[in-house]
Amino acid sequence: MKKEQIDYSTPQPLTMQEAITEAKRCLHCKVPMCRKGCPIGNDIPSFIHQLSKGNLGDAMAIINETSNLPAICGRVCPHEKQCQGHCVLNKKGNPVKIGSLEAFIADFDTQMRLQREKLPQKTRGNIAVIGSGPAGLTVAGNLARKGFAVTIYEGLEEPGGVLMFGIPEYRLPKAVVRAEIEKIAELGVNFITNTMVGENGITVDYLFAHGFDAIFMGTGTAVPQNMDDVPGAKLHGVSQSTYLLHQFNAYQEGAIARNMVPLRAEERVGVIGGGNVAMDAARTAIRLGAEVTVIYRRTQEEMPAIQSEYDEAVKEGVKFWWKSSVTEFIAGEPGRLGSVTIHTDDGDREEPFDRIFLAIGSRPANRIVSTTDGIEVDEKGYVKIQERPFGMTTRRGVFAGGDVVHRPQTVVLAMKAAQEVAQGIEQYVDAVKLMQDIEKREEE
Repeated sequence: MKKEQIDYSTPQPLTMQEAITEAKRCLHCKVPMCRKGCPIGNDIPSFIHQLSKGNLGDAMAIINETSNLPAICGRVCPHEKQCQGHCVLNKKGNPVKIGSLEAFIADFDTQMRLQREKLPQKTRGNIAVIGSGPAGLTVAGNLARKGFAVTIYEGLEEPGGVLMFGIPEYRLPKAVVRAEIEKIAELGVNFITNTMVGENGITVDYLFAHGFDAIFMGTGTAVPQNMDDVPGAKLHGVSQSTYLLHQFNAYQEGAIARNMVPLRAEERVGVIGGGNVAMDAARTAIRLGAEVTVIYRRTQEEMPAIQSEYDEAVKEGVKFWWKSSVTEFIAGEPGRLGSVTIHTDDGDREEPFDRIFLAIGSRPANRIVSTTDGIEVDEKGYVKIQERPFGMTTRRGVFAGGDVVHRPQTVVLAMKAAQEVAQGIEQYVDAVKLMQDIEKREEE
């Protein structure tokens, strides 16, 4: 039987007519449940209303009040669980396509290069941000709009973090990420790449000594969890999903050759895990021509991945084994994976696999904590923070937010935490400068 052709291309954005027609479907509820469903509190009815009238600049200005990454959120947020899931029209199974409308407005703003908002002088304080993922970009954008001079330090050659190197092109085009970062740079944010804080003498103390009033750690969870306690986990062919995604993205960007992507066409591939990274790895492996099975220890209902990502994976041919776990990796050729032992409620069985990719979570790296006195972490390495000022660590003037504090979460939840921390940084720097002014006056 002829295999059905599957379209693996990126979903096409809305046209102007489609966007305005969709915006007109909004009922402008007296109590907008869509806004309650948005973790960062986007004023959804207002920006949709402006879009329905063709006022794209006003719509963008409303979004900018709460979000620095709308083109990204419009594409990768779990809308069915958040804004769209709370839309009253969802009761009839046809909610307003809020994510698509948000992405449309942000893309239009990028393409037309609409007039940017007036910005205050950068005289309120000097802030260093470590890491340029969702949390770091949010803190930087928020503080730049409030009159702070912000410098982002990024260890890789290009800013963006997981947005650039961890999410596949078909789900989040790199051109979109670069455009959003360019907008943040236009707010006056300075980017320093290829600079890993915690190495080569560049530490938190170094940053303070060079005039920064506060420092934000938005370093995420860069160290993937492994399965070293499982026999055979060191065999060639057992690797991390994040490595596959990074290499595939680099290949698509033309930075490396195809043979450096750790997967060959027609290989039997297993992905262990049930989150969004597992879905990304599985769908990427499908695009590389593999036969793919996701192995998850719980049920479909308990899987944390976005429902739409699961649905697309099934449509593309990914198989799923529920309530299954790998208890042994077995060599085929010497030193190389050939099969695994699968444990289920019905017993154990051996299944052949050429490669297994792990997507079972990640944890923070310790390079900043280990080179800085006074930053406390919990037993798993996550940074401890205070409520007042919100987000400050046990080291005065050092703040943290996003996955490095709250465990791996979605892009928008990292942004929500970062918004709160940005307010804490504002309060801290203002208070310190006020006390310095009072002491100076008393000395005079």
